[in-house]
Amino acid sequence: MKILLTAVNAKYIHSNLALYSLRAYAREFAQYLSTAEFTINQPLDFVMQKIYRQRPDVLCFSCYIWNISFVEALSRELHKLLPDVPIWLGGPEVSYESEAFLKKHPQITGVIRGEGEEAFRRLCRSYVKGDMDLREIPGVLFREKGERAPENYCLMPPGEPLPMDRLPFCYGEPEMELSELENRIVYYESSRGCPFQCSYCLSSLDKKLRFRSLSLVKDELQFFLDRKVRQVKFVDRTFNCNHEHAMAVWQYLLEHDNGVTNFHFEISADLLKEEELELLGRMRPGLVQLEIGVQTTNPDTIGEIRRTMDFGRLSAAVLAIQRAGNIHQHLDLIAGLPLEDYHSFRLSFDAVYGLHPQQLQLGFLKVLKGSYLYENRGRYGILCHDSPPYEVLSTRWLSYEELQRIKLVEEMLEVYGNSGQYEIAIGLLETEYDSPFQMFLELGEFYEKRELRGRNHSRMGRCEILLDFLEEKRSGCGPEEAFDPELYREALTFDLYYRENMKSRPAWAMDPGLFKEQARGLLKKGENAHLEPLYYDFSGWLDKKDVRPKRQEQWRFYRFSYDKRDPLTHQARVEEVRNEGEGV
Repeated sequence: MKILLTAVNAKYIHSNLALYSLRAYAREFAQYLSTAEFTINQPLDFVMQKIYRQRPDVLCFSCYIWNISFVEALSRELHKLLPDVPIWLGGPEVSYESEAFLKKHPQITGVIRGEGEEAFRRLCRSYVKGDMDLREIPGVLFREKGERAPENYCLMPPGEPLPMDRLPFCYGEPEMELSELENRIVYYESSRGCPFQCSYCLSSLDKKLRFRSLSLVKDELQFFLDRKVRQVKFVDRTFNCNHEHAMAVWQYLLEHDNGVTNFHFEISADLLKEEELELLGRMRPGLVQLEIGVQTTNPDTIGEIRRTMDFGRLSAAVLAIQRAGNIHQHLDLIAGLPLEDYHSFRLSFDAVYGLHPQQLQLGFLKVLKGSYLYENRGRYGILCHDSPPYEVLSTRWLSYEELQRIKLVEEMLEVYGNSGQYEIAIGLLETEYDSPFQMFLELGEFYEKRELRGRNHSRMGRCEILLDFLEEKRSGCGPEEAFDPELYREALTFDLYYRENMKSRPAWAMDPGLFKEQARGLLKKGENAHLEPLYYDFSGWLDKKDVRPKRQEQWRFYRFSYDKRDPLTHQARVEEVRNEGEGV
């Protein structure tokens, strides 16, 4: 008997905590369990061949919005090759409207709805020992044995949520090889459930908030620390909803920091207390990073989606963390929420962008099956894609055309903002606009007008497009100093070397022959650094972006050191270098 647990991840860098947790909880059947992980980017035939060669007796998949289409296609083809092998699915994408799903997919034997560990353990017992009827398994929906008619299925009531301490630490299991996750994100959970009721989120449906004992959590975190795992990402929803729990975990990480491991937390910044902010401010740069869901600054929308969020308190917390300069912050916005029109979303974007997080993720509403918004989409006039990820097309307040304009902003934000590759040039460009939203929109419209969207552009090519955009803007503006081409050419030169020691020199940069003699001896042989002459001093402007750099009469040398990068942004350290070789 072989029961094959299969994960199809969105990217290679991702791992699948659900798969590991199911295997660990059903450890009594370990000799019958095998696992396989793939990605949606691999060819279907390749994945099918790998699974077929394992000759499973039972096949199980975990299903999410990013892989359900792949799993559906894969299961259809595998059922043709292995018609007698039961195929079971679990996960959020099949936990709602499960009966309709089985009717649509006759190749599927059944689904495990909701939390899966106990149901999967019993499923293993049913197939391995044969002494447990499927009707004794909580939360399953299955077809009657030997039947394929859609009406012959049984739905069992859900079981009680498991206490977190009953879940084994899956990474400590004998079958788990951490070396296999060396270049991937390791996911970990210290709690399940969410205290909030956000209408777009499935986590709000899990009303029973449960925490793992801190003694276990600390032991498990030490396991990661001892092995110097690169990144551990907590999947807890609103990690800091329990002050004592969050403080204990963060204090432990501060005291046991190994200098390598990074821990990622999803939090509500407006819940942070002074005690937590003070503790976070003492951490090594790069020890933790925070993902903060803002979603909107519109108070009417916040109330309508049943969310609790004080943007004033959130902003104060974000800025306090930013002043400490030691934590990467990732802030989220959602376009397409109820009562949020185009103007309102623009205000939300400008307000959140103005907090200057390291990353601002502009997402679009996913109308998830089972969520309150899904059940009430007619009332809100929400139109969305029928296929995953069920992204919004329009709402009563936001037209399809307006959403497409926001898509332009999102695309340019990813390329020129979140990438961190154009920090100086985009920072300068912000000073030319009253609204960051308008800045990215005009840049996106320029791409669209020149038919540049949908193409693969090199980093140098993106710079050249930005210079063309600036030239067009300059030709239509008034003041001489606006969109100064020399300033932006130097800013982009700075940006290019700020991130990496470019092999190809930008065409607009100074000819090396003009400064070769003066640069002699300013870099040590074998030094991982670059020397660049610039008329503008951008290194000082980085700390105070409200003062535009002034052109100097004589260019000066700046050293970009790649062995001394910023732990949050990974940009090179920059310092002015005098002709006698001394740093300033």
